Amino acid sequence: MIKTFMRMKVKFLTAIFMLLCITSLSAQESGTTALSLKECVRIAAEKNINVSQAIQDKEKSHQKIEEARSSLLPQVEIGGTFQDNTKLAVTVIPGDFLGQPGTTIPFTMGVQYNASANISANQVLYNKTALTALKLSKKAEYVSKLGVQKAKEEIVKEVAKLYFLIQTTAKQQRLVEDNITRTQRMVDITKRQVDNGVAKKVDYDRIMISIQNLQTKLDNTKALYEQQVNMMKYTLEIPLDKSIVLTDSADMALISALPTEKVDFSDHIDIQTLEAQKDVTLLNQKLANSGYVPSVALFGQLAYQGMQNEFKSYFKDGSTNKWYNSSYIGLKLTIPVFDGFQKRSKYNQAKADYIKTSLNLDNTKKHFSVDYKNAMNNYYNNKTTVERQQNNIDLAQKVYKETSLKYREGVATMSDLLQDEMGLNDAQAGYLDALYKFKEAELEIMSLNGEIRSWVK
Repeated sequence: MIKTFMRMKVKFLTAIFMLLCITSLSAQESGTTALSLKECVRIAAEKNINVSQAIQDKEKSHQKIEEARSSLLPQVEIGGTFQDNTKLAVTVIPGDFLGQPGTTIPFTMGVQYNASANISANQVLYNKTALTALKLSKKAEYVSKLGVQKAKEEIVKEVAKLYFLIQTTAKQQRLVEDNITRTQRMVDITKRQVDNGVAKKVDYDRIMISIQNLQTKLDNTKALYEQQVNMMKYTLEIPLDKSIVLTDSADMALISALPTEKVDFSDHIDIQTLEAQKDVTLLNQKLANSGYVPSVALFGQLAYQGMQNEFKSYFKDGSTNKWYNSSYIGLKLTIPVFDGFQKRSKYNQAKADYIKTSLNLDNTKKHFSVDYKNAMNNYYNNKTTVERQQNNIDLAQKVYKETSLKYREGVATMSDLLQDEMGLNDAQAGYLDALYKFKEAELEIMSLNGEIRSWVK
């Protein structure tokens, strides 16, 4: 009975312990954020300061549209005045009016207090300048929208580069750790051989130098990895004390199909922006010319005026407290005649901007063709290099393994072993360098052909 109770107690305590372990593990995992490449670029596109600034520029452009539209809507004003004539003006009238021919008589006109209230309205019936300015504002807003898209694509490209740089550094760290483990085994073997008098002390010193160099390389790689991760946290606005794990590997494929020749880059954000800017310069020319076109506006006013010699009379009801109304309505036609060649100068400036933007657009299209061919060349070259360097690593590992075996048998020297180790390290370094350049080439192709845009939609 007692044994049964003890077994139950042990099982219960074991279950409690496992539950606490699982809870602790879950708490630790909850403190770590796992991030894929697409999650990183999504967060960056939402939080990056350049994107936020571009969004504010877009909002500003939208408000400029409202500002331009307001000039075509009715303009209504309400106003009023109160005037105290502390000294009334004096005028003179001929004495003939008062039976004093040949003389002039000073005469004071008006009252001391004069108050008025009015409401006026103005409505543009036709103004080509205002209509063109509205079109210009809409086109400017479109340019701002493209600016937001461009900012997103740029940060996505940079974040993706950083992502693969971090993963390449992590891969380098693992390779160095494997090299240290392998070399440490040779250190132990050489130590025993020296103790048994089979190997020389200098061989032990040589391999110790090698493992110390590897350890230094590992420390530097770890420090570099931490710096790169901190940069990713900063870019994504993640607290530096929060742990993150990047889940996608450094050798993941970005382009599903092999890239082919491309001649049309009209869907690229830079080309679309230049096309829109070209339209803006054309509208600026039209805006300058629209100043020569007559404009028509409707206007009107309704006013009330009260005149008193005593201020307190304004607050009394009676026949003396009268307000006199007046109103008018009219049509205004404005015909520009001469402005000192101001509009002509504005037109010529806009024309120069149009030519400049057109030249820039043509040059950018040609430049994109060159960039795309170079990106394709880098893609295929580094793709081949990655495959070749991977084969070199396999061969170098095979050679190192055979040399280490011969060293144990006393056939090969320590110099042969260290030389093969150096060859393995060179093959690994070449592989990692080619792998990162291959990722850069993929991202460049995606940027040029517009494929990277799918990551930020």
